[in-house]
Amino acid sequence: MKKTCTFLFALACASTALALPRHSPVPGGVAVIDLGPAGQAAPTARWGEQALAVVRANGRWFGLLGIPLDTLPGELEILVTNASASSSKTVAIQPKNYPEQRLTIKDKRKVEPNPDDLARIEREQKITEAVKRHYSATPPQTDFALPASGPLSSRFGLRRFFNGLPRNPHAGLDVAAGTGTPVRAPADGVIANTGDYFFNGNTVFIDHGQGLISAYMHLSRTDVRAGQVVRKGENIGAIGASGRVTGPHLHWAVILNNTPVDPELFLDRP
Repeated sequence: MKKTCTFLFALACASTALALPRHSPVPGGVAVIDLGPAGQAAPTARWGEQALAVVRANGRWFGLLGIPLDTLPGELEILVTNASASSSKTVAIQPKNYPEQRLTIKDKRKVEPNPDDLARIEREQKITEAVKRHYSATPPQTDFALPASGPLSSRFGLRRFFNGLPRNPHAGLDVAAGTGTPVRAPADGVIANTGDYFFNGNTVFIDHGQGLISAYMHLSRTDVRAGQVVRKGENIGAIGASGRVTGPHLHWAVILNNTPVDPELFLDRP
């Protein structure tokens, strides 16, 4: 019999039936680590000082490790602790090469910011980095839906050049659609932050629990506020062209244990 969750406790109940992200142990990917049967209390898992999300699916516990894009091939060690003992597991990281993307930005300040812009960017980075580092106890729901209707354009991990200058890799997935196209929460969560940022434009962050955070950038408007509980499929804003863009689209980012990972790993393949 399916467990019934009240609205207030829906997020805490989300771990009862999950679709796990796809196991992809590469830079920018997610390692899905089998931690044992779910007949016992949930274990904890850590990579160094970083706590990992631990979820229950198919009668077992799994740890979810987001792998930074600059990770070299080799083995990462995960410390697992349960009620009776501690042990370690290793994750073998495989290489992956991402293609290049070259874009032309008309607003040159978005490529080469002036001193005032740089001061603003530094202030904003402190805010957004704190959001990405946040770890709440709520077990996350990991079967995401695509947050907007439209073709997928720029994929995760592209090595980017703006006006010929190298910049950070593309740390999200772009959905190409016109201004005003609705943007919806891909899974249950709590709005962690909203704001208008220099590069990202109008942005919404959702905390899905245990270090799983999603972000929605370049919006034309936001329809939610910090602290608001949202359910899967609920409108959170609309696509726009705010911030550093070449045209209207949604930049969707997924952060796991303070690491941007490929959002497509959380989507069902057709």
